[in-house]
Amino acid sequence: MIRASNQGFTLVELCVVLAAMAILATFAAPSFFAWQTRDQVDARARALFSTLSLGRAEAVRRGARVTLCRIDASRHCLAAGRSCENGVTDWSCGWALFVDRDGAPALLRMQPAMTSVAITGTSTELSFTPPSGQVIGGFRSFDFAPRGPGPAANPASRRCVRLAAGGRARMTQGACGASA
Repeated sequence: MIRASNQGFTLVELCVVLAAMAILATFAAPSFFAWQTRDQVDARARALFSTLSLGRAEAVRRGARVTLCRIDASRHCLAAGRSCENGVTDWSCGWALFVDRDGAPALLRMQPAMTSVAITGTSTELSFTPPSGQVIGGFRSFDFAPRGPGPAANPASRRCVRLAAGGRARMTQGACGASA
């Protein structure tokens, strides 16, 4: 006589596995959201870092002034006293890099607004000057943090981009006031 073998899982075994997966997902979700927040802040800081590096390189290469400024919804530079969402030194509204071509600005790169990341700068715009790509006005810094009270307190989710007077940018983990 041939006996049929039972292949598969019983309902009880399936329920136990699903319960275990639900418990693991419950503990993993906060870590996933923290990772996603850190990734957004890091990506935004890297975008500004690469824009600063491009600005310096273009000032040297073209022998012309290159300006980085905060932009409004119509992709125009905001006036020096005009604020984004959270103040005059807020860069969260996005930025653009312009080169001076015969007195007229030509767009090199533009980054749109990202509301989930707060960016605070020490000034409202900056210019790289030829022949060496120096920055007018000395040292600058930009502090990147997630919006909201909880994740912003975590130093691991913050980034700082510092720009030396010579035009070289450097990115570190943590707030600009913190030692890195």
